[in-house]
Amino acid sequence: MDSAPVIEDPASTSQPTLIRGLSLLDSVLLLVSGIIGSSIFLTAKDIAGPLPQPMLFLLVWVIGGVVSLFGCVAFAELGSMFPESGGQYVYLREAYGDLVAFLYGWMLFAVANGGTIAALSVASAAYAGQVFPIISQEHVVLSLAGITITRAHLLGLLLIAVLTYVNVVGLRWGALLQNLSTWTKFAAMASFVVLGFAIGKGHWSHFQSHGVGLNMGLHPAQLISAMGIALIAVFWAYDGWVYITWVAGEVKEPRRNVPLAMVLGVVVVGVIYIAMNMTYLYALPIQQIAQHETIAHAAAAALFSPHAAMWLSLTIAVSCFSAAATCTLSGARVSLAMGQDGVFFKRMAVIHPKWRTPAFSLIAQGVWAALLTLSGRYDQLYTYVIYGMVLSYTLTVIGLFVLRWKRPDTPRPYPCTGYPWLPLIYVVIGTVWTLNTIITRPTEAFWGTAIVLVGVPGYLYWKRNSRKPVAE
Repeated sequence: MDSAPVIEDPASTSQPTLIRGLSLLDSVLLLVSGIIGSSIFLTAKDIAGPLPQPMLFLLVWVIGGVVSLFGCVAFAELGSMFPESGGQYVYLREAYGDLVAFLYGWMLFAVANGGTIAALSVASAAYAGQVFPIISQEHVVLSLAGITITRAHLLGLLLIAVLTYVNVVGLRWGALLQNLSTWTKFAAMASFVVLGFAIGKGHWSHFQSHGVGLNMGLHPAQLISAMGIALIAVFWAYDGWVYITWVAGEVKEPRRNVPLAMVLGVVVVGVIYIAMNMTYLYALPIQQIAQHETIAHAAAAALFSPHAAMWLSLTIAVSCFSAAATCTLSGARVSLAMGQDGVFFKRMAVIHPKWRTPAFSLIAQGVWAALLTLSGRYDQLYTYVIYGMVLSYTLTVIGLFVLRWKRPDTPRPYPCTGYPWLPLIYVVIGTVWTLNTIITRPTEAFWGTAIVLVGVPGYLYWKRNSRKPVAE
């Protein structure tokens, strides 16, 4: 059973602790906001291309959500076992030891989190620039040594600074900003769907296959390959459900609420994604969807008018900002856990005595995201570690089996649903996907591995220093 959060007497300890201030609703909104960034507005082309059949186009989103749930139920058991800040980092540490966990945390800090915050902040500014031309990407401020800084980049830096500051001064303020932006995003997407079907100039005939069968005239192996290609974009769109595990140390009743938030959140995201893609399909035939890079703009123009695309740009800007807020809040907690374990900078482990937040970790994360923004290399770096992220999910689910063997007596308030078959299916899919990435994109896989392994000397240094006795 969960115990009530301990209120510490300042006289009894000099070490401030985090506050368990996130409710179940906060947790669900955090997870949903972290998943829904810009991908739902952009990925339809990558799915309609290999799957030019309306029902398969929608079915692949259902499959992606179901497979994500297979991973979620495994993570949910681990979350109920270890309701601590750091989440997946902690699960990997308990299953495989410090080195594997460190390499995961290093990958997050060096590329994944900083790159995500940079990319989402600049994307938010860029889409806002389509509504307010004064901050458009077309306005170049500085171009030097192959690096181009636009007004959108400067606004992105400002957004990173605001998000960092708000999260430094208190968990409640960070959660409030995230919740407000998430509800705004929900309202905009709901309006798009409801108005699209109610008054939009779409057509239900777009849902018909028009003489093309479900197998599209392909052999089963070819159809499976086409589904696999489409699922790459779908899995990317569902990525982000792990964020809630990183802030488990600040969730109320974490053994109950972390698993529940994960399952509820992925279901909510699945419903939203299917509703959005049905609206795209109502607006345009599947062949046209496959031709549009920015499907949301094209669908809005077809349903309402070309002027509606401007409204969609603002929606996407809010969505990207909301996802950046979630990554900012949650990502710093992994660095906090690493610092507490003595495998990262000691200052990362410091919790601010007044605000009770990992202030230094948040500031370091923000500064690094700002540097990646100025470098203009954040998208390229992130593509290098995508396969590593999927590999880390797969290793974590395998860790569920490892910990069932290593720690059979550890309490599991939420036992994994469908164990062992559902997590086993996820492991098989994750392994095949990772191997396919290594084979088909060897350059990205090589550099992704190199980025991760660069952290090994740092691990050895921090590990050695953490063992040194403290001088009296």
